[in-house]
Amino acid sequence: MTIHFRNTLGGALEPFEPLDPANVRIYSCGPTVYAPSHVGNFRSFLFADLLRRYLAWRGYPVTWVMNITDVDDKIIRDAAAKGVPIGDVTAPYEAAFLDDLRRLRVMTPDVLPRATEHIEAMVVLIERLLERGHAYRTEDGSIFFRIASWPAYGRLAHVDPGSQRVGERVEADEYDKDDVRDFAVWKAAKPGEPSWPTRLGDGRPGWHIECSAMSMRYLGPSFDLHTGGIDLIFPHHEDEIAQSEAATGQPFVRTWLHCAHLQMSGEKMAKRTGNIARPADIYASGYPARALRFALIAAHYRASLDFSEASLVAAAAAVERLSTLLAALDAYGESRPDDPSLDGLLEETRARFTAGLDDDLNVAPALAAVFDLARDLNRRMDARVLSGADAGRAAAFVRDLDRVLAVAEEDLADLEPELVERLEARAAARAARDWALSDHLRDELAEQGIAVEDTRDGQRWRRQMVVDSARR
Repeated sequence: MTIHFRNTLGGALEPFEPLDPANVRIYSCGPTVYAPSHVGNFRSFLFADLLRRYLAWRGYPVTWVMNITDVDDKIIRDAAAKGVPIGDVTAPYEAAFLDDLRRLRVMTPDVLPRATEHIEAMVVLIERLLERGHAYRTEDGSIFFRIASWPAYGRLAHVDPGSQRVGERVEADEYDKDDVRDFAVWKAAKPGEPSWPTRLGDGRPGWHIECSAMSMRYLGPSFDLHTGGIDLIFPHHEDEIAQSEAATGQPFVRTWLHCAHLQMSGEKMAKRTGNIARPADIYASGYPARALRFALIAAHYRASLDFSEASLVAAAAAVERLSTLLAALDAYGESRPDDPSLDGLLEETRARFTAGLDDDLNVAPALAAVFDLARDLNRRMDARVLSGADAGRAAAFVRDLDRVLAVAEEDLADLEPELVERLEARAAARAARDWALSDHLRDELAEQGIAVEDTRDGQRWRRQMVVDSARR
């Protein structure tokens, strides 16, 4: 079967044909680290992670680049208000972002470039635009992209370049779709703002040039997939296409994929309105990180997703079902012949799982296949028709599918350090046959919501969902 994606550029459902099957190249617009990232931001990053995981599961080698924007108008504004260097503003937010990625099981991108470390690449790109007549200098030394020089401008966002206000410019990094004007690729130095001495003069990059320079630095002038939220289609991604293709003369990105907004209380989750929830808020309410991950990937990435207490409760129950299934399969022991129909069930599940995700990452039918399998396996264990070997194969199969989903099991990295210490101490107590200490530590862990059971392969643990019933 062939993977298909709905390309924002043109809107068609297209077969995935990588430029180089031996190296699928993906670029994702990462965070602007001027404030803590909220749950809505992570929907976009988790969608990109699902994409990367699925392509790898289907056998494609993948190179994934996600940028860190550590200089832009908002960062400079906040640094000036606090009277500190921009690095003092961005460093803690970047560290928190990377920790959230880890807890949400986002695979670490192969490259995480910071904008401030790629000024030279941006300068080279801007020089090419100047040489080819696609950019021009203004009186103060800033440099703007000339939209009139690029007739294809607007094809991603369906903007009419004819509506451009010829000769007018927009300097702000972010602006509205009806504001089709020449945009800044280099901003001349201003008092009180950070700047870099370059061949272009002292100044700093515009936001849009950053992603073009960094993506092409690591993935080449043309690559396979570019992801981001739908709010980035215009102006950011439209500007990326124009300046990149104008500079290189080559197609920039083959397929554009955009994730819909996360809604909360019927409105888009956004920092500027205060309508946000952060991952730490969710964990503090008693939900594990994998439940949040499930809640954010369980709907198709192009569909608007309503984030609510009910969706979290449902997600927590779903991941617990998978944990319970795997624990039961691991503990199952039955000396009997293998179930002759098990292979057919697993093959059917794999086919349904693959068919769903091949269809533009349509995760809902893929998840339905997984949970139908869970129900069937539980019935077979209850009826004792599986052999011990069957249970082992079924568990390995579920874990293989979970290489894509990454929600079925908790691991020690999901736990607070003190809980990890207690689990390790209990394992040591059992190894030393100190049953009294072992039982005492098990009781302490239970009080902290960690259920421990002993198997012939050692202790196994799982988090008991501890959610305030008043919040359900």
